[in-house]
Amino acid sequence: MSVSQTTPPSAAQSSDDLLGKLFSRWQYAILIALLVWPFAVSHYATGLITETLIFAIAAMSLDLLMGYGGMVSFGHAAFFGLGAYGALVLNVQAGLHPWISLIGGVAVAAFGAVVIGFFCVKMRGVAFLMVTLAFAQLLYSGAVKWRWLTGGSDGMSGLPRPSILGLDLDHPVAMYFFTLASFLACLYCLRRLTDSQFGHALVGIRENETRMRAMGFETRGLRFVAFVVAGAFGGVAGSLYALLQGFVSPDALSWGMSGTFLLMVVLGGARSLVGPAIGATVFLLMKHLVSSHTTHWLSIVGIIFVLCVMFFRGGIFGLLERLRRGEATR
Repeated sequence: MSVSQTTPPSAAQSSDDLLGKLFSRWQYAILIALLVWPFAVSHYATGLITETLIFAIAAMSLDLLMGYGGMVSFGHAAFFGLGAYGALVLNVQAGLHPWISLIGGVAVAAFGAVVIGFFCVKMRGVAFLMVTLAFAQLLYSGAVKWRWLTGGSDGMSGLPRPSILGLDLDHPVAMYFFTLASFLACLYCLRRLTDSQFGHALVGIRENETRMRAMGFETRGLRFVAFVVAGAFGGVAGSLYALLQGFVSPDALSWGMSGTFLLMVVLGGARSLVGPAIGATVFLLMKHLVSSHTTHWLSIVGIIFVLCVMFFRGGIFGLLERLRRGEATR
């Protein structure tokens, strides 16, 4: 009878296991921190994280399009702005209930994505980027010119915050938890989507569209569906933004807003969903905290962005993943 012997784990393996446990625990720690956050800080800090969660949804929706689908868009603000304007117009101009208006804002953004996507998915590379930018600028121009509908350059306001489950969303803490629940729901849905066969097919198209087409996949149709889904989630962020601020201006449709979303994705790390959320957090915290000490806060963000592109190709999340796997280099 032979006796089997087990080899004791090496120090490197033990270190990797420990890092893996620590990083998995960090996810729960972050969730717990988010749950207790509004009870430990001021209403201003609560509102800041509420805004961060909204922009994180927008950045994750762009990650579906860019990170998983390989479609770099410079017009994603179109759907964010359509969601915000749609919610306000349906409430203020059409007199619909705030909840119906918010859902309608998402529907308006999704419809806009259908129309814009019909033309854009035929393009590739720089052409795709420029056409998405052109459509976003077209909507921006419309928001400025159509004063009778959008209020022009002055913007429009008047969307009230309704109640949900007996909680008045006018209270910062109630609004925070509603936004947190929306963020977690969006993250869950996007994660299920990217882990599905559709998500794997989308990644395959990004890597080698010709081969996927030869295997029988309708690549243009899959790209179109991804475009519409990303636009709809961008509309969710826009509707929530309109609900939080009660106001929207043409800036929500500008190329600067699209660039902000793109910066968040690259800064945090594409192809991860969580990475863009981290990028949104870093960007907005620097915007609100660093800008209170210096007017050159954008220069600091630019330096960090350049460093991420040069040395951390996977962004902040990619760096954390390499640390977790014990692959970080000097």
